[in-house]
Amino acid sequence: MVAKREYLQRAKTKAFWITTLILPLFVVAISIVPTLLIAKSKSTQRIVVVDETGKLGPDLVKRLNSQETKTPKKEEPSLRRRGGEEGMITFEATAEPPAADRKAQQADLNRRVMGKEIDAWVWIGPGAFADKPIEYHARNVSNVLTQGALREEISSAVRLVRFREAGIDPARVDELSRSVQLEPQRVSATGSRAEGSLGAAALAMVLFFILYIAIIMWGQQVMQGVLEEKGSRVIEVVISSVTPFELMMGKLIGICLLGLTQLGIWLGTMLVVTAPGIVATMAFLPPGVSLPTLSAMTLINFVLLFILGFLAYATLYAGIGASFNNLQEAQQAASLAMIFVIIPVMVMYPVINDPNSRMATILSLIPMFTPLLMPLRIAIEMPPAWQIALAYVLTIGFVIGMIWICARIYRVGILMYGKKPTFAEIWKWTRYA
Repeated sequence: MVAKREYLQRAKTKAFWITTLILPLFVVAISIVPTLLIAKSKSTQRIVVVDETGKLGPDLVKRLNSQETKTPKKEEPSLRRRGGEEGMITFEATAEPPAADRKAQQADLNRRVMGKEIDAWVWIGPGAFADKPIEYHARNVSNVLTQGALREEISSAVRLVRFREAGIDPARVDELSRSVQLEPQRVSATGSRAEGSLGAAALAMVLFFILYIAIIMWGQQVMQGVLEEKGSRVIEVVISSVTPFELMMGKLIGICLLGLTQLGIWLGTMLVVTAPGIVATMAFLPPGVSLPTLSAMTLINFVLLFILGFLAYATLYAGIGASFNNLQEAQQAASLAMIFVIIPVMVMYPVINDPNSRMATILSLIPMFTPLLMPLRIAIEMPPAWQIALAYVLTIGFVIGMIWICARIYRVGILMYGKKPTFAEIWKWTRYA
C-alpha cells in the first residue's frame, strides 16, 4: 500500500513529467544544436595580403580563396596540418604589392579596416622563411579560430616554398608523410568483425549517464519525501498503522518502480529519436563494418544493477532524511554521499580505455561504485563471469546491510525533532534495540 501510494502520488505530479521529458529533449538538442551552431559559426574574412618576399603572395591568395584549400585534391601537395576549424572559416583574399612608402601603405590599409572595407591585412616580411613572425592587423584580434586557420594556410605555403628551394618535391613529401588508418576489429567467439572505435564507448557512456542521473535524482526524491512527511508530522499518524521498516521499504520500492518507469520512457524515446540516424548510418557503412549492439545480457545487467544502485543510494538518502530536521541540514550530509557518485565519473574514461585493468576491476567490485562502473565495463567488453557474480554478491550484501542500518536510523530519526543530531548520536541510533 505504501509503495502504491508513493508511485501514484509522484507519477501524477507535473514535476515527474517535466523531468521525464528533459532528458529526451536534451538528447535531441545535443544531436541537432551542434550542427546548427557549426552552420551559424561559419564566417568569411576579407583580407589583404602584402608580400615583400614575392614568393608567397599569389599562391597564398589562391589557397585562401579556393574551396580546394578546405578539401585539397589528392594530386595537389598541401602539407597542411588543419584542425577542427577546417570548413568553418573562409577567406576573401586579395594580394597587393608592397609600395615604396611602406608607412603610407600600412596607414591606408588601417583606414580601410576601420572603414570596414576589409576585415584584416597581413604583411609578410623578408624574415618569413627565417621563422620571423608575420604581422596580422585587424579590428578584432581575439578571433583565435580565424587566426589559427590563417596561420596554418600561411605555414603550408611557406613549407611548399622551402621544399622547392631545397630541391625536394612537395608532392612526394605529401605522399610519403600521409598518416595511416587504423581499422578497429572486435574479437568475439564468432571471430573478428569491424566496428567503429567510438561506437561502443558512446553506448557505454550513454548507459553510464542514464544511471548516474537516475540514481542522483531519485535518491534525492527519497530524502525529500522523508523530510516532507517528517516536517508535516504526518509520519506520526502513519507509523501507528505500519512499522518504520515497512514504511521505509514501501517508499523505496514505490520510488524505485517509478524510476524504472522513467528509465523505460527515456530508453524508448531515445530509441525512437535515434532510430532514423542509425538506419541512415547503417546504409552508408562500409562492407563488413557494423554498429555496436546492446545484447540482452547487457540490458539485463543494466536493469539489475540499476535496481541495486538505486536501493544502495536510496537507503542512504532515506537515512539522511530521517536523521535531520530540514532540507538545508540534510543537504550538507548528502554532499558526502555525492563523493561515491563523483569518483566513478572521474575514472570513467580510464575504465572505457581499459575495462579489464586492475584499477577498473577493483573499483567495479566496490559496492558503491559497482552500479555505475560494472555496466560500463559490460558495455565495452564483458568481464569474466566470476567478477560479475562477485560484484552482485558484494552489492547485494551491501544493500542488505544498508537497509538494516538505515532502518534502525529511520526508526528513531523519523520521530526526532529539535537540534541537529551529531554523527555520534546517529551511530548510537543504529545500536538502539
